[in-house]
Amino acid sequence: MLGSTHGTFTTDPRRAHVVACGELPPHTVHGRAVTADDLDVSGRPLYAGVPDLDRFFRPASVAVVGASDAEGRPNTGITRQLIAWAERVGARLHPVHPTRRSVYGITCFPSVADLPEQVDLAVLLVGDPLPVIEQLAEEKVRFAVAFASGFAETGEEGAAAQERLAAAVQGSGLRLLGPNTNLNAFEEFREDLEGPAIALITQSGHQGRPVFTMQELGVRLSHWAPTGNEADLETADFISYFAERPEVGAIACYVEGLKDGRAFLLAADRAARRGVPVVAVKVGRTETGARMAASHTGKLTGADTVVDAAMRQFGVIRVDGLDELQDTAACLARAREPKADGVVVYSISGGTGAHFSDLATEAGLSLPTLSAAKQAELHQWIPEHLNVSNPVDNGGHPVGDRRGRKIIDAILDDPEVGVLICPITGPFPPLSDKLAQDLVDAAEQTDKLVCVVWGSPLGTEDAYRTTLLGSSRVATFRTFANCITAVRAHLDHHRFTAHYRSPFDEAPRTPSPSFRKAQALMRPGQQLSEHAAKQLLRAYGIRVPREQLVTSAAAAVRAAGLVGYPVVMKASGAQLTHKTELGLVKIGLTSASQVRDAYRELTDIARYEGVDLDGILVCQMVERGVEMVVGVTHDPLFGPTVTVGLGGVLVEVLRDAAVRVPPFGEDQAKAMLSELRGRALLDGVRGAAPADIDALVEVVLRVQRMALELGDDIAELDINPLMVLPRGQGAVALDALAVCR
Repeated sequence: MLGSTHGTFTTDPRRAHVVACGELPPHTVHGRAVTADDLDVSGRPLYAGVPDLDRFFRPASVAVVGASDAEGRPNTGITRQLIAWAERVGARLHPVHPTRRSVYGITCFPSVADLPEQVDLAVLLVGDPLPVIEQLAEEKVRFAVAFASGFAETGEEGAAAQERLAAAVQGSGLRLLGPNTNLNAFEEFREDLEGPAIALITQSGHQGRPVFTMQELGVRLSHWAPTGNEADLETADFISYFAERPEVGAIACYVEGLKDGRAFLLAADRAARRGVPVVAVKVGRTETGARMAASHTGKLTGADTVVDAAMRQFGVIRVDGLDELQDTAACLARAREPKADGVVVYSISGGTGAHFSDLATEAGLSLPTLSAAKQAELHQWIPEHLNVSNPVDNGGHPVGDRRGRKIIDAILDDPEVGVLICPITGPFPPLSDKLAQDLVDAAEQTDKLVCVVWGSPLGTEDAYRTTLLGSSRVATFRTFANCITAVRAHLDHHRFTAHYRSPFDEAPRTPSPSFRKAQALMRPGQQLSEHAAKQLLRAYGIRVPREQLVTSAAAAVRAAGLVGYPVVMKASGAQLTHKTELGLVKIGLTSASQVRDAYRELTDIARYEGVDLDGILVCQMVERGVEMVVGVTHDPLFGPTVTVGLGGVLVEVLRDAAVRVPPFGEDQAKAMLSELRGRALLDGVRGAAPADIDALVEVVLRVQRMALELGDDIAELDINPLMVLPRGQGAVALDALAVCR
């Protein structure tokens, strides 16, 4: 059951438990009613519902439950701030308190039921919000905010209290922000700033403060959603909503834990469809970070490798620090779509240009060599002995006169150039002042991204505070690293969205014939034998070796003749995992006598080790190829996930693997292979033939289909090794392990 959802579908027996997407009733997706066609083959939603949060951020009427004007009480300051906020957004505010006649001169009502009108938003300044939530639901209030703490962040007892709170909200029509949230949604936003804005989502309010403060540097913010413990409204809801807002140029998130992995991906998908960048700091890269995040918000942080892969898969730009979050989000919000991927580094110092270029190239940015004609043009204003191929070194003096602007314009006129970066390592007036002004003026005349790194530790210089920060077109940074991170994110985002095809559009809606075959093989709560696991693979069209399961030495000899020598013999039994370590695998058998001896030895070992067998597998021996592993695991946040990596013993030694969350298409399957450090092995090394990559991709996609159709029934599936044969010869699953849920 999806935690942020409302309404139940009962279309067929496999979908009877499914709960619809998390939009406000009536249920709609893209303006129409949600139907079974909006669910994938496993009954999960395919599209993100978009909650209508307009009346949350701009309510016509607000109730403050627990309002106070008594000096020295915490609720008093909050009430005062809410009154000021209501005035700014044009809302009528109604204090609610059982013993007060008025608060700050405003008529106070004893309960929500006594209010003179139906309110859009209720802000709860009470220690136990549950009784009030029930009253709000009865009065058809649309939104509520609960500041109270002491819920899931405190342990089992608090988690139980939060579940009761969520249950009271679910199905009521009321949407709840919190508990354990704060006043950030009601901050004062500057109205004098122009251009696309950043919408901010944070689970910890204090962590959003640096982004909010960017308004003082001229960066526009439109919204701040402090989601707290997310008993109801969650990060995904706000991403979906902000992605539809015309004023939002980028969404910045500080995420401690995801409430529902699927809902998060659906929201990221909506943002990707709309071309709205999502930049996120996600806590939990380490065990310590994950543990602290859980204690703070009471949420799952998720296996970080899966979270990281899922974010990349749906175009979420993950950064590590709050400084990176603010700089990257600001750059993406303001920058226009790039005309080219080429980056030119322009400086008044050869050393600065070389240093920055090294870092940028190492980070994967493309620094094209400027054409001979362009270099000749630049040398009209730059001395011949200086390098202008990229980086461009002007030597300093040209920036002090009319030549400075001509150089910048000439660089920006190059069709291969999409980004101009000018690192100014320190103020050097008047040259640096003139350079900053020329860059700002040029940025106003071009649709290309102009970036400046102002390296002075002071940050009080007029060229920085007034000229650069006064421009809404120049992206200004304080460090090389943040500039490079933001520019790379800018280029990557637009490449991603230009070719983005939502995997949810292509996800299967109905089970395949393979599913019905596979269902008959499943054994709930049990591990399948290798023989049964391979039958599961066969059901989905994944090739396995020629093999037979036998229960006598004579049958083994006959099977070897049919399979063809040389053969491999392996013990097969449910719950049998580590066959090689127990000596239950024999390879390279070339005669009937070897087969008979191997059969006796394998069965003797099995009896000694107390292993129950369903027989001995006599298998075709496949030697030439690249050993890979393809598998399915069940992630607590995202459900079934698919992994591909180097197989055999290398999977444990190198841990070289890539992960995706279904559904995904062929392009993502190929991208998984590109992420592997050992990718070159598939291309052929030291004279080896290139491997059949197309066959490997096909296996990954077939395993993904298994994950989609059987994901709730499979705890684990490992094909290891999957022998990928030379190009054109396919791939063969030599061994398989399957554990049913």
